[in-house]
Amino acid sequence: MPYIIGTAGHIDHGKTSLIKALTGQDTDRLKEEKERGISIDLGFAHLDLPDETRVGIVDVPGHERFIHNMLAGAHGIDLVLFTVAADDGVMPQTEEHLDILHILGVQRAIFVITKADLVPEERIQEVEEEIQILAVGTSLENSPTVRFSFVSGQGLDELRNLINQTIRSRDKPEPPGYFRLPVDRAFVLQGHGTIVTGTALSGEVRVGDRIRCLPGQHLFRVRSLEVHNRPAEVARWGQRIGLNLSGHERPSIERGDVICHEKLALTSDRFDAYLETRPAATEGIKNHQRVRVHLGTAERMAKLILFGSQEKVGPKASTYCQIVMTQPLVALRGDRFIIRDETAQRTLGGGMVIHPWAKKHTRSERDLDEKLAVLHRGDPGRAVGVFLDESNECALPIASIYQFLNMREPEVQEQLDRTDTVRAFTFEGERLYALEAKWQRLKGQLLRAVRNFHAAHPLAPGMDMEELRDKLPGRIAPKLFRALVQQLEAEKAVVRDANLLHLPDHTIRLRDEEKTLVERIKALLRGNPLAPPDLKQIEKEMAIDRAKLTEMIRLMEREKSIVRVASELYFLGDCVEDVKSALRRHLSEKNDITPATFRDLFGTSRKYTIPLLEYFDREGVTVRVGDARRLKAPSRQVDHGRPA
Repeated sequence: MPYIIGTAGHIDHGKTSLIKALTGQDTDRLKEEKERGISIDLGFAHLDLPDETRVGIVDVPGHERFIHNMLAGAHGIDLVLFTVAADDGVMPQTEEHLDILHILGVQRAIFVITKADLVPEERIQEVEEEIQILAVGTSLENSPTVRFSFVSGQGLDELRNLINQTIRSRDKPEPPGYFRLPVDRAFVLQGHGTIVTGTALSGEVRVGDRIRCLPGQHLFRVRSLEVHNRPAEVARWGQRIGLNLSGHERPSIERGDVICHEKLALTSDRFDAYLETRPAATEGIKNHQRVRVHLGTAERMAKLILFGSQEKVGPKASTYCQIVMTQPLVALRGDRFIIRDETAQRTLGGGMVIHPWAKKHTRSERDLDEKLAVLHRGDPGRAVGVFLDESNECALPIASIYQFLNMREPEVQEQLDRTDTVRAFTFEGERLYALEAKWQRLKGQLLRAVRNFHAAHPLAPGMDMEELRDKLPGRIAPKLFRALVQQLEAEKAVVRDANLLHLPDHTIRLRDEEKTLVERIKALLRGNPLAPPDLKQIEKEMAIDRAKLTEMIRLMEREKSIVRVASELYFLGDCVEDVKSALRRHLSEKNDITPATFRDLFGTSRKYTIPLLEYFDREGVTVRVGDARRLKAPSRQVDHGRPA
C-alpha cells in the first residue's frame, strides 16, 4: 500500500536529524542548508520497512519564514513524525504546524520528543504534558509519544516499530478521481530533459501516457518515471514520483502547477468552501479580507468572502465562504487548503473545497446554506443536482460533471444512470445531462416566450430562434440552445420552420380589418403594376402605422401574393411572373436585352427597370454580360451511370 511519511515541528527541533537516523539519508540538499544548519526547502528520502515495502518521506522546514515551503510538502501525508525538542518544548511553529496538519485532515502522528539526552526526566514529562494539551481537539489528539536522541540512539528502535505498526494497521482507501500530482520540484536535467517531482494525490500514471500540466493546458508524454528513486513502469496515488516529460522544448513548469490526466482540463479562480478558523486567528477573519491560499503546492493571493450578513468569523469557528483568487489554480471538490494572513506571518485557518467553479453569490440568495451543505456533505447524486442547477448552461457534458465530482467517468456514468432527477439526451453525437426540474423550468420559459410572441404578433409564422435565445434567462450557448430546441421538436412541443419556431397549434387567421388592409395594399400595387408605390408612399396613402404595414407586407410576401424586388419596393406576384415569362420569350428570340430595351418593352421607367433586372439576376433567370442581360444557361447534369 502506498504511504507517505512527513515531518513537522519548530526549527532546530531535529526533524532532519531524525530522518537521517531512520534512513541514513540527509534531506538537506541545498548548499545554504548545509552551511546554515537549517532546512530551507523540502527534503526527500525513503524508508524501507521490514517487509521491504518502501515508503516516501517528506522533510519540511520549521522556520517561520519558510512555512510556504512546509505547506508545499504537507499535502498527501499519511503519518507525521512531529518533533518537539525536550529543552525548548512547545514553540510557535509547533502550534502552527499542528494547526496546518489538523486542517489538512492528517489523522495519524507520532510525537517525537527529540534531544531527550539533554534534560532530566521531569522536563520530559513536562513536554509530554504540553504536547497532550496542545493536541486536544485536533485530529492528532491521543497520538503516541516517543523519546528520541540522535546522539545516543535512544528510542530509534521503538520509533521504527511504531512506524511499522501504524502503517500496517491502517486501511487506506483509494482516493477518488483521475491522476493528479502537485509539482513541488521542476528542473531540466542535462541529457534527459524536463523532470518534475511530487506526491501523487490520486489515480495512476504509466510510461508513455499523455498528461496535462495545469494551469497552462500543455500536453506532455511520460518518457520515464521513478517511484521513491526506483525506475518503474507505473506509479500510483500516495507515492513520491519523479516524471521525465517530453513534448515541449522549454516548458514553464513550476511549483504550484499540477501534472494530471489529460481528461482534467479545468482550473479555478473562485471556489466555495467550508472554512475552519484556528486559535491563531485571534482577531478572526473579516469579510473581503485579503489572504494567502495554499492548496497542494500552490500559493495564491485571494479575497475571502463571507455569506449572508456575516462581517466576521471569529477564532475556532466554522462557516461557509467563497475564495476569489488573483490567479487560477487547480482545485477539485474535497481538496483541502490553508489560509494565512496577507503578510504570511500567521496561519488563520483553512478547510475544504466544496464547489471548485462557483458563481458569485448575493446576500439575498435563497437556500444558499442548504445548497452548500449538500455540496459539503451530500452524496454524489444530490451534489450533481446542485451543480447542474447552479450552472449557467441548461445541460452539461459528462466531462464537466466528473471533474466537479472529482470522480472517474465510468463511476459518474453509473451514478447518473440511476439518478431519476437528471435527464440525458444526445446532441451532435455528444451525451448531455440536465437537471429534470431545471429542464422543465427552461422548457416552460421557452414555450411561454413563443406563446407571448404569437399573442403580440398573430400574423407572424413564428419567432426567430436567435431572438428567442436572447429572451431566455442565463444567455444559453448556441449549441445547447439547439439541443434544447431539438428535444422540444422531438417531444412535439414546438415546430421549427427554417430559423422560426412556433407552437403546434399556431395558425395565422386574419381578422376582417386585416383582410381589408391586404386588399387595399393589393389595390395600390395593382393601380400601376409596373410602377408601384414604395412602402413610404403606401404608408402615407393608407395612413397606416409603419409597424402594422410591415407586418402585413411580410404576411403577403410569405403567401407569395407580393414579391420584394428591392429594399422598400414590392410588386404583385402575378405581375412579376408575367414579366418573367415575357422576358424569357424576348431573350430566346433576341439573345440579350439592355435596360433601355427592357424599359421600352414593358413601358416602365429606369426607377423600376434596374431593380427588376437585378432581381431576375438574383433569382437565376438572367446573367449580366457587360451592360446587357442574357438568359442564364441551365447547369449541366452529368449522368455517371452511362459511359460518355
